[in-house]
Amino acid sequence: MPYEWPPLTPGDSDEVARRVAAVLEDAWQRLADKQAAVTAAITARWRLPYVLATLEEFQAAISDFHSRVDNEARAFVGRQLPHLYQEGAVRAAEQVGERFVWTLAHSDALQSLASDSYGDFLRRSQEAGRMAEQWYRRARAAARTEVPLLAAGNTTATQAAKGLADELVAQGLNHVVYRSGARVPVRAWAESAALAKSAVAYNAGTLNKTREAGVRMVEVFDGADCGWISHRDPDKATGTLRDVDEAAEWPISHPRCRRAFGPRPDVPSMR
Repeated sequence: MPYEWPPLTPGDSDEVARRVAAVLEDAWQRLADKQAAVTAAITARWRLPYVLATLEEFQAAISDFHSRVDNEARAFVGRQLPHLYQEGAVRAAEQVGERFVWTLAHSDALQSLASDSYGDFLRRSQEAGRMAEQWYRRARAAARTEVPLLAAGNTTATQAAKGLADELVAQGLNHVVYRSGARVPVRAWAESAALAKSAVAYNAGTLNKTREAGVRMVEVFDGADCGWISHRDPDKATGTLRDVDEAAEWPISHPRCRRAFGPRPDVPSMR
């Protein structure tokens, strides 16, 4: 199936995050629509071959979902992350009176960020795919054992069909499920993930150029209530001075964090 969205254009983090979220939500919705077709076929008491045909369409949609996530993840890490890393590095270079040049160290750092970001998107995609595959197997088994019993069309069979469809809907695909058990809508997860990876890439460029320039301390710019290692950390981040290595350890403190750093060559290292 052709990839229908236009190529991702690097730019504003919020705009790109909305684009990534829209693409992945669209892919997920296509999968959910095929799922709904399966339950509708069962409720309508279609004959088994037709129910199985809708199931095969659902399975094809799982593959399409993986393909779309893969395409968008590759575009994001291949276009947006280098753009943001360079923006952060250029800004830091200006503040210390230097120019930014792509060196092997910067390229290696970007490659590491890209690999991590791509892997995170794919892990979520694979988890979603496993959920969909489990639903497919459950629905297929139910169709083979129970749908033939509905052919008589009596009241009991009709109620059974609705009960089976309701059971399958209850096991449906509405959210990305985190290991903690939290259920998050696909659009919210994708937008949050893209914003987090974008912020980390920009700050990595800033911090790596700062370190390259021999500057050890940075000033933190963040929300007034944002803590250093988590939003609720009593160690508030904004306005504080941090060693560049400490800053690299905590480039953000939560998924939608707006943290940024500025080199402070005028401040001696605290280490």
